[in-house]
Amino acid sequence: MAEFEGISVLLGGVVGAGFGGGIAWMVLRSGAIGTRREAERAASALLEKAEAKAGERAKDLELDAERKISRRRESFDADLERQQQDLRESESRLDRRSAKLDDRTEKISNQEEQAQELLAKRESAIQEVHAARDQLSQTRDDFRVRLEGVAGLSEDEAREQFFEEVREAYRLEALEVGRDLLEAAEEEAKDKAREITLMAIQRCAAEHVAESTVRSVKIPSDDMKGRIIGREGRNIRAIELATGVDVLIDDSPGVIAVSCFDPVRRAVAAETLSRMVADGRVNPTKVDEYVAKAQADIDNTIRKKGQDAVIETGIKGLSKKVVQMMGRLHFRTSYGQNVLRHSIEVAFLSQMIAEQLGFDGTIARRAGFLHDIGKAMDHEVEGGHPAIGMDFAKRNGESSEYVLNAIGGHHGDIEIMSPYTPIVMAADALSGARPGARRESMDAYIKRLEELESIARNQPGVREAHAFQAGREVRVVLQAEDTTDAQAWEASRAIAKEVEDRLTFPGEIKVTVVREVKAETLAR
Repeated sequence: MAEFEGISVLLGGVVGAGFGGGIAWMVLRSGAIGTRREAERAASALLEKAEAKAGERAKDLELDAERKISRRRESFDADLERQQQDLRESESRLDRRSAKLDDRTEKISNQEEQAQELLAKRESAIQEVHAARDQLSQTRDDFRVRLEGVAGLSEDEAREQFFEEVREAYRLEALEVGRDLLEAAEEEAKDKAREITLMAIQRCAAEHVAESTVRSVKIPSDDMKGRIIGREGRNIRAIELATGVDVLIDDSPGVIAVSCFDPVRRAVAAETLSRMVADGRVNPTKVDEYVAKAQADIDNTIRKKGQDAVIETGIKGLSKKVVQMMGRLHFRTSYGQNVLRHSIEVAFLSQMIAEQLGFDGTIARRAGFLHDIGKAMDHEVEGGHPAIGMDFAKRNGESSEYVLNAIGGHHGDIEIMSPYTPIVMAADALSGARPGARRESMDAYIKRLEELESIARNQPGVREAHAFQAGREVRVVLQAEDTTDAQAWEASRAIAKEVEDRLTFPGEIKVTVVREVKAETLAR
């Protein structure tokens, strides 16, 4: 029973479920049919709305396309108008150019016609000139034949006689004109002369200044040369870099040359090489050490030489820089003469001359001692040594205008403002030009003076000739009654030219020609 009850219950559930599903299906079917109808109605409405919007959109697109087409058409029309305007302007320019070309062609045609007429006239004129020249030549030949017969001279003889008379008549005037032209040319050529001189110095300095810019250092053997040069030249490069000189090594046995325009650097380099040779150890790493020691020794030497010179001359009140610069002159030479010894000598000569003339010997001695101080730095500062020395002395405590003027004016570079300046000039000339001061023997000195006077006396019209200032000046006296001023000027040029050609001398030689007329009358 219990089993039949369970089956009945099960069957009842199945039947109930089937009945309920049928009812649900019927309900769902009826709902689906209603939803579909509503969806169809909604879709139809949406379709109608979409068609309406599509129509509106199509109309908008059509209107937009029409507007774009209109704007494009307007742009095309404007471009076409501009192109047509450019074309019209080009046609106008072509028309004007064509008109100009027509005018130019017409002018050229007219010019060609005129040129043809001128050529025809030229040919006619040439023929007339040829005819006239032939006639003139014939007339001249006839006249020359008759003139030679009358004068009794040939044409060449008459020409020579005429030219001789003209030369004699106008020779003095030509000399005066030549003098004026030469003076003007010399005045205008100063700048060019400076340029040429600087160029010549740059090209030829090595040949002419070797004696005064090269110092030799002795070495024990040629093997030392190779050690100083070093591998691939590194030792010699280190020495040159540290000292600022050129080390010259050639085939000369037992010596090495040191070249530099600065005498102090040259001395330092020579001392450095001497120390390295004595030590025997040549190494780039020790070059600076050798140079420092050599520099210290040279500085001590400069200081000592300057102090010794000041003590020897008895000059007081000099600053340390001035004393040091005077000591540097120990390493400077002029034509082989030591400039420091020359300055000491000029100091004493200036004192003696000043005292003889009644001036202050102390001022003269001071001016003479300092006159060449500029030579201690003229290789470092631009300008001549008188100006350099005067500026240096003034900046380092020298207040005496007499001394400053003597320093700056002892070569005539500035106006002489005191009597001590010519005294120093005379003492400088005496010290520099005396026999033996500058490597010149007494025989050569006397011979040069005699040759100077002989050259001067050989000129026509010379009455007397004397060499002064140890051969630095020649004074010539002309016979006034037989010469003119123009001839005096010509004689000075001729003497100077012959001296330049025949003699060898340092510096310059001044040639002074005097033509003086003296009139004497006794009153009784």
